[in-house]
Amino acid sequence: MPTAEPFIPETVTVHLGRPNDPTAENVTVSFPEYIKNVASSELYPTWPESALRANIYAIISFTLNRIYTEWYRSQGYDFDITNSIQFDQSFVKGRDIYEPISRIVDEIFNEYISRRGSVEPLFAVYCDGREATCDGLTQWGTVDLARQGYGPYDMLTYFYGDDIDIVTDANIQPNVPTYPGTPLQLGSGGNEVVRIQTQLNRISNNYPAIPKIPASGAAFDIATENAVRKFQEIFNLQQTGIVDKATWYKINYIFDSVKRLAQLNSEGLTLEEVTGPFPTELAPGDEGAAVRNLQYYLSVVGAYYNSVLPIEITGVYDQQTENSVRSFQQVFGLPQTGVMDRTTWNDLYNAYLGIVENVPISLESENAVLFPGVFLTEGMTNEYIRVLQEYLTYIHQSYPNIPEVSATGYFGPVTKSAVTAFQRQFGLNPTGNVGADTWNSISNVYNELKTGQAKRPGQAPGYTIS
Repeated sequence: MPTAEPFIPETVTVHLGRPNDPTAENVTVSFPEYIKNVASSELYPTWPESALRANIYAIISFTLNRIYTEWYRSQGYDFDITNSIQFDQSFVKGRDIYEPISRIVDEIFNEYISRRGSVEPLFAVYCDGREATCDGLTQWGTVDLARQGYGPYDMLTYFYGDDIDIVTDANIQPNVPTYPGTPLQLGSGGNEVVRIQTQLNRISNNYPAIPKIPASGAAFDIATENAVRKFQEIFNLQQTGIVDKATWYKINYIFDSVKRLAQLNSEGLTLEEVTGPFPTELAPGDEGAAVRNLQYYLSVVGAYYNSVLPIEITGVYDQQTENSVRSFQQVFGLPQTGVMDRTTWNDLYNAYLGIVENVPISLESENAVLFPGVFLTEGMTNEYIRVLQEYLTYIHQSYPNIPEVSATGYFGPVTKSAVTAFQRQFGLNPTGNVGADTWNSISNVYNELKTGQAKRPGQAPGYTIS
């Protein structure tokens, strides 16, 4: 499952040969340059402009489908597309570009075809229509239609059906691999986990031995681990239950295959299937749980790094939050945008984990115990869960509707019930899992009941990092 919205990559890496030819050269060119080369290799510049435009739309959409689905990279290759016409499109390294084609590509290179109701770029199958035939667009057929007065969109609906749209003004961005860079495992959370869960649940329709994963609130729980392990068994991967790079891309490839995303008769991807619960970027003006999570991590890091501005947890991305993010970016050598992008988040999370690893877990300390940095979910066992259970049991004395929990360190059904009850009591999403927001709320309530005051995360840590 690709990212939510298709995009125009800044560059395309072309394999000059069949996919499995290791001796063939890889060439990286800009996206417009690639489209111009393919169109100049396959089309005649003397064709009517409407025919050229229809064909270029097909070339663009075909290319974007390969990139959006990571079709070749999911199979372990280090390129986006080949120049073998048996598999892809014609590309001739160093060839001359026709001026009429260049002009059209410059105008529409960030537009593509999609099936109505689907997100992914259409796998716009086409052929020349003379030496080869296909179920999609025929290049010489567009010339005949142009002479009959058809416009580009009319030609595309003639070949691909009436349920297509031309998406315009697609974003241009670097072609960054979807693999998050670190393995996903028990306790991981976020959009990447939701992506894996969505993919595995769809794959299980074709491979029923893979158990369905119930909704988990974006947490990598035991059910997810079991489904990953069964997938790895079926597809001859090491059965770790951990989604490393090999497992990530194997899941991606099988998902694309069962959904037929690289076929003209694709099952289609809906926006709901590719949109995670968390924003991919946080900026001034944003509000909600994702902002509270960010503020929690900044609060802790700001308590240990004296150059990172301290912050209050309000759930609103206000000026204070923006200033704190800028100060963090400055300390870590990042562009000081004040916006929480993927790179800033990764550095913040790693800085936070470094602090957690060096702060002892103690209920006797006046400071709030820090969130462990991973979701706590049913089936897990660790010392943080014992602390969580101690907190919940103390809170139970004032809130009897929150069940009392034995401090065993094992996250069982009773602990999940107590967490869910707490979340409902205090207006949090009742997932039964404990992320940073829930942990902070539980520790705040515990401290207020026990000492009469809330403890800011990382308050009075005892030392700072310069």
